[in-house]
Amino acid sequence: MMRIETWLNDTARLLSWAPPWLISLTLITLAITFALMIHAIAVQVVRRAVSRHNAFWQPLIARTRRPTRLAMIVAALSPVANVAPLTTGQAEAAQHVLLVLFILLLGWMAMTALDIGAALYLRGFKVDVEDNLLARKHVTQVRILRRAMAILVGLFTLALALMTVPGVKQWGVSLLAAGGAASLIVGLALQPLLTNLIAGIQIAVTQPIRIDDAVIVEKEWGNIEEITATYVVVRLWDWRRMVLPLSYFIQTPFQNWTRESAALIGTSMIYVDPAAPVDRLRTQLDAIARASPLWDGKVVNLAVTDIRPDVMEIRCLISARNAPTTFDLRCEVREKMMAFLRDELPEAFPKRRLALADDPARSILAERSS
Repeated sequence: MMRIETWLNDTARLLSWAPPWLISLTLITLAITFALMIHAIAVQVVRRAVSRHNAFWQPLIARTRRPTRLAMIVAALSPVANVAPLTTGQAEAAQHVLLVLFILLLGWMAMTALDIGAALYLRGFKVDVEDNLLARKHVTQVRILRRAMAILVGLFTLALALMTVPGVKQWGVSLLAAGGAASLIVGLALQPLLTNLIAGIQIAVTQPIRIDDAVIVEKEWGNIEEITATYVVVRLWDWRRMVLPLSYFIQTPFQNWTRESAALIGTSMIYVDPAAPVDRLRTQLDAIARASPLWDGKVVNLAVTDIRPDVMEIRCLISARNAPTTFDLRCEVREKMMAFLRDELPEAFPKRRLALADDPARSILAERSS
């Protein structure tokens, strides 16, 4: 850097005959040209050096090419501010602007490296397969932690930039302290942003929910569609979207149907006459299950769960590989069992019975009339 500044000083002395604006423009042009040349050479050297390990470094080099180029230009312009014919105030202002830009560019590069690392880690996990429990676990963890880390990187970058401004330096120190404590001390999570950040880290570690989990929240059934740094999007069964804060899933009870496995047991209730033949109904349920492509071959059961004066309650249990398939299978069982009752056992439909007792007065009248 000292050599660059010496070279720029020599160039400025050679142009001492020119007006100040021309000297400044010439120095800026030379510095930018020099920075672009050094950047192009450095990119080629680094690419050849990491050609054997291109899974992470090659994408990182490609995606950070623009911010590193800008950072190189900022670094080259820093000595120009000292050499150019500027007043002390102008030189200090230029140096401060360049420093802030350099800090923001470092934050940009850190965000890019974070994105690439997360994408490479998730490359081996597929959520569009039948048994995707492990994949959903890792996808959920990485997405939440990546967004939490992005917030922390943003906080640190903003704090460092504010610390360079004398008038708001204390704000930057306070923000830096809060950002550092956010990942360590739950007690400091007083602001909504930090509360959801802590909740996101808790969800990533304990995983009460994962991407594509089937849940019941606020008496609505749906699937976890997206988990951001501050909220969760639940895709309801009728394609509506319910948006809930992350802290909801830490503080509020809810049902998760696919916490350990995607497979579920569905229930279909039918109501028949107490005299209905249960064995024939059980045989028919077994036949329906074996004929259905939705059944996973694990659970099929029929049981009498309640008997009332006029009706007998029959519970049909049947399992399927995931929540949507279970719902469809429940409907199929219900429809086919009712069709079986209509076609084969119409007498099994519930009936209200009425028995008439003998009336002595009616008997006397009948005898007299005869």
